[in-house]
Amino acid sequence: MTQTTGRFFDELGKLITDAAGAAEGVRKEIDSIVRAQAERVLHGLELVQREEFEAVKAMAQKAREENERLSERIAALEAAILKGLGDKD
Repeated sequence: MTQTTGRFFDELGKLITDAAGAAEGVRKEIDSIVRAQAERVLHGLELVQREEFEAVKAMAQKAREENERLSERIAALEAAILKGLGDKD
């Protein structure tokens, strides 16, 4: 009886191990399907990647700084022109 009980538990253990392995395989397959579907949906929304967003953000910041610098230069040149016109009077 002991040998039969031991064999039963051995077989039960193998069955549980096989079931756990199969469940892991199913989980990986489901993960793969969900990931592929999510990528398709996101691609369809035409979202930008973070790297692209950060690059454009940096370009916009640089353009704002250049705009401010040029505005200051224009104001200085206008002041110089007005001063030159005032000296002629």
